[in-house]
Amino acid sequence: MHNPNKIRFLVLGLIKDNNNRVFLSQGYDASKQQYFYRALGGGIEFGERSVDALKREFQEELDTAIANIQYLNCLESIFSFNGQPGHEVIQLYQCDFANPDFYQKEEVRFNEGEREKVARWVDIDKCRSGELNVVPEQVRTYL
Repeated sequence: MHNPNKIRFLVLGLIKDNNNRVFLSQGYDASKQQYFYRALGGGIEFGERSVDALKREFQEELDTAIANIQYLNCLESIFSFNGQPGHEVIQLYQCDFANPDFYQKEEVRFNEGEREKVARWVDIDKCRSGELNVVPEQVRTYL
């Protein structure tokens, strides 16, 4: 996860469907007692281009490829998670699932390290309105 006092360099991929939904991972911040949603992706390794990190993360987490990858923007997020400070620089992309079966699944469970996580299709309007807490908040601009 995140390491306090270190800036983390991440890549995230936004995947939308034709039903006004976006595929996001659900998380929970115990200190805030609050659920949040985040695009899938992960850390960029030294010497790795962000687009390659994005492909690797989807392959590792969901065992699937992505296609039609388009760079959107670089975002910076300073936040707290579970009571600890965090700082991230994020390369944000828009992409599609290469496997059309993923558009039929309501949710997908996967492991990230030792934790089981769930990603699901959520309504874009609920994300834009703030009804669903999307992090970092700047991602809403790209929905």
